[in-house]
Amino acid sequence: MDPCPSAYEPVYGPIPVPETFWDDYSGRGTPAHKATMRVADDLADVDLKQDPPEGLDYDQMALWKYQRYLQDYLRTIAAVDENVGRACDRVVERGEHGNTITIYGSDQGFFLGEHGWFDKRFMYEESLRMPLVMSWSDRVPKGQVVCNLVSNVDIAQTLLDAAGAPVPERMQGMSLLPQITGVPDAEVRDAFYYRYWEHDDRMHHVWAHYGLVTDRYKLIYYYADGLGLANAGDVTYPPEWELFDTKEDPHELTSVYNNPRYLTVREQLKARMLELQRELGDKPYERPTPAERARIIGKR
Repeated sequence: MDPCPSAYEPVYGPIPVPETFWDDYSGRGTPAHKATMRVADDLADVDLKQDPPEGLDYDQMALWKYQRYLQDYLRTIAAVDENVGRACDRVVERGEHGNTITIYGSDQGFFLGEHGWFDKRFMYEESLRMPLVMSWSDRVPKGQVVCNLVSNVDIAQTLLDAAGAPVPERMQGMSLLPQITGVPDAEVRDAFYYRYWEHDDRMHHVWAHYGLVTDRYKLIYYYADGLGLANAGDVTYPPEWELFDTKEDPHELTSVYNNPRYLTVREQLKARMLELQRELGDKPYERPTPAERARIIGKR
């Protein structure tokens, strides 16, 4: 069925609706059901900056909000693109393009209607992935595509490496220069670790979680505890796990954590996640005792 019936095309606009826009989260755990980031239900007037037309039913209103949200968002991105171009043009005019590293990226991905959501926070692909385009024409081949697993903590290491500057011992990440300049047998990541701390905040209500990402699998543990941190809620929930096979299920619609076929993979991922936690100075979550929790909250 066409999600934008012809009678409403002037209201909805031309931007295609994501395949998962009407997701009901039936294959996910409790956290996806509890988050308050649905375009249809939670996108507020202050976000829309415009009053909706009168007489729309629920589905029509959801699609109108989506179009308004995307049009506003894409105008912002267009302005960013325009001004990045102006900065690059200035570097070329100065004759310094070949020896200048330009990195185009973002601080995280963003839901643009996928799973019916706006905002970010979750480890799901749309908010976990981010753009990474690099230019350094003296050393990096034009048009090269590198498909290795990288993390945004690698950017600082990459710039220090390019500048020949020492890397502080405590700094996380790895330089990407060997991979993009053709160094034989350059080190690449087999996985990266992610942690979201702002548990059950008053606006989005996404549970605190951490997890591991490989080129095919994603393991997520919702420990669901604010640990007394600022902007986190004090209510805790029973922890839950999710596991996704992103090759078989690229939209991450069905967790296979309890699927017997994935038992071996699941335990291997848990072991690798523990290794990375130790390497990064983190540790598996342990729920505080009532006395410990009282001390944590009392320090805020």
